[in-house]
Amino acid sequence: MASICKGKSSWPELVGVYGDTAAATIMKENGNIVRAIVVLEGTGVPEDFRCNRVWVWVNGSGIVTQTPIIG
Repeated sequence: MASICKGKSSWPELVGVYGDTAAATIMKENGNIVRAIVVLEGTGVPEDFRCNRVWVWVNGSGIVTQTPIIG
């Protein structure tokens, strides 16, 4: 579904980095207006799909644990 969005849609290279660093990278690299939101694993989030949102899932140490993707 992410293919309907323009610009880069996933960032596998950010797994293992700090969430705040990953969020800044995502917003810099995507040519569209994208909001990267750092979220602690296990936190509930809306499940609707949006081209302008990326969930950046982190563990208790603030490290990205899964590939951030648009959605």
